[in-house]
Amino acid sequence: MQFHLNGFQPGDPEIADPAERVQAGGAEGTVPGEVDVLIVGCGPAGLTLAAQLAQFADIKTCIVEQKPGRLTVGQADGIACRTMEMFHAFGFSERVLKEAYWVNETTFWKPDQHSPEKIVRSGRVQDVEDGLSEFPHVILNQARVHDGFLDVMRKSRAKLEPHYSRRLLDLQVDPAAGPADHAVTVRLERGDAANEGKVETIKARYVVGCDGARSTVRRSIGRELHGDSANHAWGVMDVLAVTDFPDIRFKTLIQSAKDGSLLIIPREGGYMVRIYVELAKLDVGERVASRNITADDVIAKAQRILKPHTLDVKEIAWWSVYEIGQRLTDKFDDVPDAETATRLPRIFIAGDACHTHSPKAGQGMNVSMQDAFNLGWKLAAVLRKQSAPSLLHSYSAERQTVAKELIDFDREWAGILASAAKAGGADAAKTQDYFVRHGRYTAGTATHYAPSILTGAAAHQHLAKGFVIGKRFHSAPVIRLGDAKPVHLGHAAQADGRFRLYAFSPAENPAMTGSAIHTLCKFLAGSRESPIRRYTPVGSDIDSVIDLRAVFQQGHRELAIEAMPALLLPRKGRYGLLDYEKMFCPDLKGGHDIFAMRGIDRKAGCMIVVRPDQYVAQVLPLNDFAGLAGYFDGFMLQAN
Repeated sequence: MQFHLNGFQPGDPEIADPAERVQAGGAEGTVPGEVDVLIVGCGPAGLTLAAQLAQFADIKTCIVEQKPGRLTVGQADGIACRTMEMFHAFGFSERVLKEAYWVNETTFWKPDQHSPEKIVRSGRVQDVEDGLSEFPHVILNQARVHDGFLDVMRKSRAKLEPHYSRRLLDLQVDPAAGPADHAVTVRLERGDAANEGKVETIKARYVVGCDGARSTVRRSIGRELHGDSANHAWGVMDVLAVTDFPDIRFKTLIQSAKDGSLLIIPREGGYMVRIYVELAKLDVGERVASRNITADDVIAKAQRILKPHTLDVKEIAWWSVYEIGQRLTDKFDDVPDAETATRLPRIFIAGDACHTHSPKAGQGMNVSMQDAFNLGWKLAAVLRKQSAPSLLHSYSAERQTVAKELIDFDREWAGILASAAKAGGADAAKTQDYFVRHGRYTAGTATHYAPSILTGAAAHQHLAKGFVIGKRFHSAPVIRLGDAKPVHLGHAAQADGRFRLYAFSPAENPAMTGSAIHTLCKFLAGSRESPIRRYTPVGSDIDSVIDLRAVFQQGHRELAIEAMPALLLPRKGRYGLLDYEKMFCPDLKGGHDIFAMRGIDRKAGCMIVVRPDQYVAQVLPLNDFAGLAGYFDGFMLQAN
């Protein structure tokens, strides 16, 4: 898909008229007086959280933003494989895949050993290892990512729209309020011309600060970002340019002999490219603004690094200068460590409000959105009385650890790229080796949650070696039994707050009375200890809280769907229609046997519990009914 040929145009490239590509949007009128959740900030974290909560019509959510309208240009652009998996759960991965640049290979350049003032290609690697994800690593303007979430919000049951031109003044928490009270009082100042200076007050049960590195929400709860600056200035530009550099449409890292490093990130549309340029070493305590660096300075530095190749910049769509630094706050909610056992969180922070780092590893936007995905389903579970409010402690516990790993990774990677600061100059081989070794981290698939009430121990991990407890559910191709359609098993999960229970059958006939699958379904459908019976509200669809799916070893033509347990053909909706999309078989024709691909024990089979944010929570034997019930009993509230 090609666009931007005659100049950068923000918005939807499929709309011919540039004037109609960016819809104004935004909620009209004043903010509501009371809400369940107030989200401050319309960045990636804020919009991810809003899109998640918008799926629940019974949760009243409000999102406010200081800027006058939606983002149209610039900022982050890298979308990791793991993030694409999340986008699919929200329903807009196909659009991103169509529009984005796909990062297939990465090339490396170093000084020519015979003429060090010139650069030569030193290596080329596949960007993402085979089989790591069904989705590629892609590049797309952050503004278009925002558009995807805004569309989800607008089309949702809640029909949620942001309230723009609202600046957070302050917030106060009533310490005597009960868990169900609107304990947080927030004051907002309007910035739109017709209401400039007007102060609005809103009461919320929970507030989430997604308001960036200078977060007012973070300051209001006494949290600080801690860390050091690496004292390096970098420039970043989105440009339309003419060049004879042969790898301009590859992700490329260039390390020169004297002028530092240059990172090239091709952008969507086939013509635009982003360049990150190492500019200068800063003095201790010096801010990059004091250097008065111009766009021409950034271009000139890029031209020197690229020699003997030329770079003729025709248009700059967006540019900025920043200083490298890695900072992290010690906790992502308002509860002091000493009071965790006696106090429940009311205020949370996510994204840049609690961790900041360099953009060159492409992790900032991705990790921020994963913060919000982690928090969103937990807030929904508490607000819908499916879980006790104590569940919310797990957000900071899980995501602060992930952010710490990101900070450590980014510090090392930024140091490798900052070749000008190293004695002896760049080490191209070390750079390429580091990139390859840390591919799973940059793809977003390395997150591994520790055992907790939400993540079980690995006592039965041998039953499914490829579905690692605490890591994201690694999808694989299957054939849907009901209609022989090739699908990905992981795509059964949507961002709807439901748990998934995947039952992998032994080689026996699953329809046979007494089979492991038949026995499991009998327990889930009829036992008083069944988590489906305990936690599904009366009158709701049987899969509204825990969505059971079954995977068989036989080919899809060998099984009779009508003979399967009734729980795998559930009646749903007002008419009691049958759901035929609960059962799957290996894609034997395509050579994709999920049992072999994910190391499933063929003799015993297993159950895999997957959290609403797509992480494997538990692997259990098919007959471990007590273990299954015990997992959900650990944090869920009985509905019946």
